[in-house]
Amino acid sequence: MAPAVLHLRSETKPFERRSPLTPTTAKKLLDAGYTINVERSPGRVFTDKEFEAIGATLVPEGSWVDVPKDHIIVGLKELPEDDAPLHHSHIQFGHCYKYQENWDRYLSRFARGGGTLYDLEFLTDDSGRRVSAFGYYAGYAGAAIALLAWSHQVVEPTPLPSIRKYPSATALLEDVNTSLTSALPHNNNQHPSILIMGALGRCGKGALDFCIAAGIPTSNLLKWDMEETADGGPFTQIAAVDIFINCVYLSTPIPPFITPASLAKPGRRLRVACDISCDPNSANNPMPIYRNYSTFNQPTLPVDVEGDGPPLTVISIDHLPTLVAREASEEFSGSLLPSLEGLNRRHEGGVWKRAEDVFRKKVAELPKDMVGE
Repeated sequence: MAPAVLHLRSETKPFERRSPLTPTTAKKLLDAGYTINVERSPGRVFTDKEFEAIGATLVPEGSWVDVPKDHIIVGLKELPEDDAPLHHSHIQFGHCYKYQENWDRYLSRFARGGGTLYDLEFLTDDSGRRVSAFGYYAGYAGAAIALLAWSHQVVEPTPLPSIRKYPSATALLEDVNTSLTSALPHNNNQHPSILIMGALGRCGKGALDFCIAAGIPTSNLLKWDMEETADGGPFTQIAAVDIFINCVYLSTPIPPFITPASLAKPGRRLRVACDISCDPNSANNPMPIYRNYSTFNQPTLPVDVEGDGPPLTVISIDHLPTLVAREASEEFSGSLLPSLEGLNRRHEGGVWKRAEDVFRKKVAELPKDMVGE
């Protein structure tokens, strides 16, 4: 079988700068015999010239729609809302397997067009572990925005302004350090106390690493995981810290970590809650204190809570790693590369066949009138 043609599309989600292929991994795929077509993109963290320099073919933005059906469309975030059938095989995050809002409408586009969704979240190895994830940098970026929000709210009780685009993780850390330096005199020169839920996972490690890099004393960091949460929530300790960062991904419901009632008790210190695993419309949401996503343009949302504590905001941005897009993309794409190199054998078994089986199972749950039968 001839090596596949991979078509890297330009992302359309606002502020999304990451890429599932980088110049480094694209070059390795070219060397393996694959054809790599890269859509020109004004927002991608890697420039068109970087891809052109390693031998990829640049094509117009949005051209994936009209390429031959056997080309594999590689992207990151879900496609714009549309009802047009999808005829290609797509590698991307679909966000439609956990019954999210309009999941059936999105998935039916593949079913009606004869396309296939290889959902990046469901690419797993033989043990069931994801082959590639953005968890570390989601935690890293979430902690950064949480510290920016806390610093801003300590100085003035107004919403955190929009987040700018950073060229690197180093530039982000410098900005956070500047904000903390300005905020500490307004907090008796005391650093914030931070509780990280899921601290032992990849996401939690990213959050912890950023906090330490930003100079938060280890004595101010509460690292919680399964042992600390074994008795089930809500947990009164969360209201007693300045910042709460949730790094726990849930596939089944559990007692919530916090509730409006648990936060309404006297003496609340909590100012910022960052839900890195944000899934506000899911029954599995362990933080039922908000219902909407925030964005980089509006990074915090106010939480309506009773009691005598300070104003409380929540961060619920669903693509946090794009804040450190270059580093996050390099790590993610590097982990994904061994699987991409096996795309030619995707129907024989392994990671791609497992992902296709999940897709077929979810399509089977669609109402018949949405499939076009």
